Amino acid sequence: MSAAAFILPVFRVLDMALDLYWWVIIIMAVMSWLLAFDVINMRNDFVRSVWNGVNALTEPALRPIRRFLPPIGGMDISPIVLLLLLSFIQMELNALARALLASTM
Repeated sequence: MSAAAFILPVFRVLDMALDLYWWVIIIMAVMSWLLAFDVINMRNDFVRSVWNGVNALTEPALRPIRRFLPPIGGMDISPIVLLLLLSFIQMELNALARALLASTM
């Protein structure tokens, strides 16, 4: 059994996890806009529980970015930076998986 047979499924799982995390960040950004414009509010238990869950998942990754990149014009662009970083990581993982697959054939 080659190393590629073990590593390629791991890469696929990592890629799926990064895709899922991408959507969590999108949900957090949309919810923050909806909360800011008072379309939804935190008095609703469901909204509060979703916000707390999404915030707990994204805040550890966004906090270091916010430390180096303060809000620009009152707008927090740290989710955009994190999405760009995730895209870069996914591209590198896919390139590595393709190279590994090409080397085994």
